[in-house]
Amino acid sequence: MKVIILGAGVIGVTSAYQLAKAGHEVTVIDRQPGPALETSFANAGEVSFGYCGPWAAPGIPMKAIKWIFMEHAPLILRPKLDRAMLSWLVRMLANCTSERYAINKGRMLRLADYSRIALADLRAETAIEYDERMKGTLQLFRSQQQLDASAKDVKALAADGIPYEVLDPNGCIAVEPALAHVREKFVGGLLTPKDETGDCFKFTNALAAKAEALGVRFLYGTEIKGIDVEGRKVKGVVTDRGNFSADSVVVALGSYSPLLLRAHGIKLPVYPVKGYSLTIPIVEPTRAPESTIMDETFKIAITRLGDRIRVGGMAEISGYTNDLGARRRSTLEHSVTDLFPGGDVGKATFWSGLRPMTPDGTPIIGPTPISGLFLNTGHGTLGWTMSTGSARVLADMVGGKRPEIDTGGLSIARYGSAQG
Repeated sequence: MKVIILGAGVIGVTSAYQLAKAGHEVTVIDRQPGPALETSFANAGEVSFGYCGPWAAPGIPMKAIKWIFMEHAPLILRPKLDRAMLSWLVRMLANCTSERYAINKGRMLRLADYSRIALADLRAETAIEYDERMKGTLQLFRSQQQLDASAKDVKALAADGIPYEVLDPNGCIAVEPALAHVREKFVGGLLTPKDETGDCFKFTNALAAKAEALGVRFLYGTEIKGIDVEGRKVKGVVTDRGNFSADSVVVALGSYSPLLLRAHGIKLPVYPVKGYSLTIPIVEPTRAPESTIMDETFKIAITRLGDRIRVGGMAEISGYTNDLGARRRSTLEHSVTDLFPGGDVGKATFWSGLRPMTPDGTPIIGPTPISGLFLNTGHGTLGWTMSTGSARVLADMVGGKRPEIDTGGLSIARYGSAQG
């Protein structure tokens, strides 16, 4: 079968690799000159199979009001006269209940745990390297209130059989020795030991090379004009380099997926939520993290990537903008220097990316009302984490096979009518 994948980020490339393994003739099209040059370029570096949950959670509306007045707020809202933004916010708020949180987190954990297995298999079969570490994620609580509130996450982890440990300060220091220098700044933590870290850009580029070896064709620097549809069936893709025919098309364009699908009447509830990162060279290894610390107060991840520290986080709802605000950099610098002053912040590289978020946090994977048109998008902050499992699920669906996991609640069908 001839399959075209739109998008060469981590989701598109992992999908291409799995589809090629399954014997399909695969072409990947992207506007950038190479793979992983947008949202996959400099993300936080977490591969968080256990620390995985929706932003829409009980208490978020009240917290959002409080965050308005915080100097280093984890959530920033810049309202616009944008119907898509308003619709997304309303839907997100509707998911901020205990019942919806449990459902959404369960779906996300199911896919994330499958991705853990898929990534291990991928490493075994390709020997791929990407500054990877397998030392877990430590969610660090600066207050007793945060520690107490983690009970709902512990309950969800236990229900899905995901390993975890609730740690006191001594336990946190045993996992991350550099925290001994700032012992007075936290009360405990939640460790998910099966989590990993790695450089998503390095991973995606290395996997793209493996995919090419399997026969995948990459068309970089190519503008996607539209999807060719005839009689509610996909025929191919229209680009500035001509038309390309296909039996199936996979949309993996992240935040830009809804813009392309709108012409075909498909309402995709994905909206860009901007995140920021700093990449800092390590100058004092004993004051740097061993793996990933999630600073719960600021919702910022601090990750060891080889001889660098990657600091990433925040959620800014401001539309399709990639501006780099000085206040956002200040928040990242504050979090990392407060806990791990082992890097040279003055030599840091500052970056922003648009995370494709759904209102409920769960990605959208699977078929659409148009025959042959598939989606693999909406992974939000967890694209790197869920990429390998999502790719396997997608490849099975395209090939007409039954996926190895329950895919209930993963398709666009959970939002009711996808067209209008």
